[in-house]
This record gives sequence, C-alpha cells and structure tokens, in this order.
Amino acid sequence: MRKDHKTFRVAALTASLAMAAVLAAPVSAEDSIGLYWKAAPTTTAWVNPYGECWQGQDGEKLAPCGEPTFVPHAPLVMRLLFEINRYQLQDIRNPEELRKLDALIAEFQSTPREEVVSIVGHTDKLGSLQLNQTLSENRAETIKNYMIDHGYPAADIREVKGMAWEGGNDVAADGSIIDLGPLENNPLRRRVVVTELGPDQLKQYQ
Repeated sequence: MRKDHKTFRVAALTASLAMAAVLAAPVSAEDSIGLYWKAAPTTTAWVNPYGECWQGQDGEKLAPCGEPTFVPHAPLVMRLLFEINRYQLQDIRNPEELRKLDALIAEFQSTPREEVVSIVGHTDKLGSLQLNQTLSENRAETIKNYMIDHGYPAADIREVKGMAWEGGNDVAADGSIIDLGPLENNPLRRRVVVTELGPDQLKQYQ
C-alpha cells in the first residue's frame, strides 16, 4: 500500500489535538466521540496501530480506510522505427526510444502495486494486411522479450498482440483520443504501446 506520510502526520497531529481538547472537557464517553469528530477535519482518515479505521463523521470512505482508487499509468507509446518488414531489436533505427520503456519498468519495479500490462504492436496500411498483422505481432513480442530480459515478470504481461491497419488511435493520459491521421504510409501509426490493465480489464482473463 502506498502511504502519504505527510498527510498521515498532519491528520495524526490534528486528531491528537482534537482528542486532547475532548479529554480535557467533563463530558461522557459518547459525547467525547461526537465532539472529537466534530473537531476533526472531515478529510481525516487513517488506520490506527490496532488496524481500526478512523475517519471523519461525514462517513465518506477516505483512503486508507476505503478501497483505494485505481489510477493506471498513462499508456506508453513508443515510435519505434523498425527497418522495413523487420521486427528484431537490432532492426530498430532509434533505440533511444527504448529508454522510455526502461524508465517505465524501473517505475513499476519501485512500487508495491503489481502492475499488469498489455503490449500491442501497430502498423500502417503500407503492405498487405496479412504481412502487417504478422509484423505487428512480432514487434509486440520483441518488446515483451525486452521487458522480461530487463526484469519485468513474465506473468504480469497479460496480453501481447498486433493490430494491422485498423489499429485505432492513441489514448492520451487524460483518456482523450489522439487522431493519428491517415492509415496509408503514416509513420505515426507504426508504434508499440504498453498499457497498464485495470481491475475491470483483468476480469476477462480470469
């Protein structure tokens, strides 16, 4: 679980001061609880050392008391310039683009959450559909092997596929669609995309 230590410290300090004020007043235990939550900010929420969830009187499920909201990493789009009809690592003319993937792997490895991803290779409409479908699949497989070789768990790569021609547009970090332009001979459509899968998406693999 990720923790916002600064928020916890502020919440704990606020709660301590509020509780001190409550204890100083000659009131019943039931009234003390009511006064405590009246004094505590409605955004107060944390788990005490006994595993009990403490949160504001408004009853809102605040983290870490409630279920954490899943916020996926923005899809990683790599404009890998493979040689024509090639798909091996040594066929990439701009290998510096892989540094983006290195950074993503390092970020995923540094978090306690298990990130499960899909890898999709895309091509434009230059060449036959059958050729491009195989090519896009092979390029996605190359990136899968690269990730595994760099320490990414193979089990966390749930889907590897290719999409030729009608491969769709890109999705921005805010979820909006990025129009990549025409299908025919368009370098922007030649790409490999690594996407973190959320709980709803993972249900189809269960």
